[in-house]
Amino acid sequence: MAVLQLLLLWLLVGIGGTAQGAESLEEEASGQAVGEEELLEDDGVLVLKQQSFAQALLKHRLLLVAFCDPLSGHCQALVPEFAKAAAILRNDSSGLRLAKVDTVQEEALSQEFGVTSYPILLLFRDGNRTHPTEFTGLREAEDIVKWLRRKAGPSTVLLEDEAGAAAFLEDHAVAVVGFFHDLQDEAVRLFSDVASEASDAAFALTDSARLFQAYNISGDTVSLFRKQEDPRADFLVDEDLGLDATELAQFITVQSLAPVMEFTRKNSSRIFGAKIPHHLLLFINKTEASQLELLGPFQDAAAPFRGQVLFVLADVNGEGAPVLLYFGLKSSDAPAIRFVTIETNTKYRLAPNNLTAAVISTFCQDALGGRIQPHLSTQEIPEDWDKHPVKILVGKNFEQVAFDPTKNVFVKFYAPWCPHSKAMAGVWEELGNKYKDHPDIIIAEMDATMNEVAELPIQAYPSLYYFPAGQGREMREYRSTRDLDTFSSFLENGGVLPPSEESVEAAETITQETGTSAPEMPDSRDEL
Repeated sequence: MAVLQLLLLWLLVGIGGTAQGAESLEEEASGQAVGEEELLEDDGVLVLKQQSFAQALLKHRLLLVAFCDPLSGHCQALVPEFAKAAAILRNDSSGLRLAKVDTVQEEALSQEFGVTSYPILLLFRDGNRTHPTEFTGLREAEDIVKWLRRKAGPSTVLLEDEAGAAAFLEDHAVAVVGFFHDLQDEAVRLFSDVASEASDAAFALTDSARLFQAYNISGDTVSLFRKQEDPRADFLVDEDLGLDATELAQFITVQSLAPVMEFTRKNSSRIFGAKIPHHLLLFINKTEASQLELLGPFQDAAAPFRGQVLFVLADVNGEGAPVLLYFGLKSSDAPAIRFVTIETNTKYRLAPNNLTAAVISTFCQDALGGRIQPHLSTQEIPEDWDKHPVKILVGKNFEQVAFDPTKNVFVKFYAPWCPHSKAMAGVWEELGNKYKDHPDIIIAEMDATMNEVAELPIQAYPSLYYFPAGQGREMREYRSTRDLDTFSSFLENGGVLPPSEESVEAAETITQETGTSAPEMPDSRDEL
């Protein structure tokens, strides 16, 4: 499973480039009077078009623009949050403003800014049209405002004495303080850059010798303070190599999380943004008192695994319900505990009986150490599994059928709810009918949400794999055009596309366009 992992790349421009961008905007707007056409608004959010885009950039120092497709569910969910954020900023004097672009009507703007998915939020500063910054915060109204204000003002405050430091820590649930002997050092600039991107904590810095002594710090150190158990964590700046901004950002992301994160729409981005390699999930119905009691030992076991295993609570009667799909569970299966290694999609099961913190801790250690076997979901073998042109595979009969040394087996791994899987059902049925009487070719399918195969993590739905006859237990992923003729060419050519039809670039494009990612404890942008 590939857990959402977007790499954000900023192209920095010099002062001269910024000034040039602003100058070009002035030239572009010079042909029309600014007051000639009033900028349109919808619930306090500017509605921008090709003609008014330059005008809006000149008028507002910081402009956050949402590029939206009105038919996108994700965009529809963003609209009310954007309106709430605009209301909060209505009397703001720092030049912050929200705007939106209808990407269907304003296709030229979408192309100009490389918008290919929705919604994309870009921040434009000081009229510079050429190098916007991509929004990296959470998409709730208060979080949008917090991110914008962090961009508008200083990302850090200076602490000069113990009283000021104590007040700062008291005012914030999560506070990050950079202790630097020299505030002109390069590490301070990098620290401030990290602070400008982080919206879940407040940042301060100090060079006060009294504060170094008060907090028992000697060398340059970044300390994160939490109003909870285990209240402080330190990140030491390497004396020789200096401060690594990427490592610091990851440290702050991980250490800012609560020991147990409940899966909610708002928390989902933080859960996956932390990029913690393993997750331990407790599925309960929070309306059941007996199940709610399991949360105590679950919380008690969490702290020692911080940064290595993320403990997640999923309320099957609330916002955690979508996570059930990923694990092949039903709400009636609660209480349940599952451990998952994100990169390989390997899952482990712990029976929810006699749970104590010690039992949960031992289970995590055994899963991390490879001392227990993965848990593979499977359905029972249907009585008529081989009675149709497309054979039905489940976990219990997969090995026998797919690795039959006398057969070439072509398998579709699908999800019943996936629109791409549904769209492909017809051509797969045609393929099954075409080869139903072929002596050594089997066309099959498996519901990958209910059945799992060792060492074959399914990353997207539908995924297609070919298992050639022979003793080698070989498997090949099919990554090309998904139509009857190409499938047939693939099978007739021994599970390899003829050179005239094979294109790696095309195959990758097709996979992106026709595959639905397997749910990753779906984040707020997933529509299951």
